Amino acid sequence: MEIIKYGPYTLFTLIGTILTFIVAIEHIGICFLEMFGKPEQQAKAFDMDINFVKQEAAQVSLANQGIYNGMLGVILIVAFFIFSIPILFNVWKLILSLIVIVAIYGGFTATKRIFLVQMLPALLALIFLFV
Repeated sequence: MEIIKYGPYTLFTLIGTILTFIVAIEHIGICFLEMFGKPEQQAKAFDMDINFVKQEAAQVSLANQGIYNGMLGVILIVAFFIFSIPILFNVWKLILSLIVIVAIYGGFTATKRIFLVQMLPALLALIFLFV
C-alpha cells in the first residue's frame, strides 16, 4: 500500500492530527462543564449523586479537576503552533498517552463512560500518530 502524503503529513498522521484536536476541544468542553456547569448537568454527565455534587467541597473539587482538563486541551492546541512536526507528534504522543492512562483509571474508579468518551478518542489519535 502506498502512503498518501499531504505536505509533512501522511493520511494517518493527518487523521491523528484531526483526532488530537477533537480530544483537545473535548477536554476544554469538559473543563467548562466541571467548572461552570450546573450541578444537575454535572451529576448527569459524571454519573454522580446530585446531593453530592451540590456540596461546596464537590464543586471545588470539580472546578479543580476542570482546570486540569482545560489545560490538557489548551496545551494540545498550543503545541501545534510551537513545535515542528517531528517534535509536535512526540509531545502529542506523550500527552495522549497520559490522557489514556488517566481515562483508564477514571473508567474503573468513576464511571465506565470515561472509557468511551475520553479514552477512546485519545487512544485512536495516539494510534494514528504512531502509524
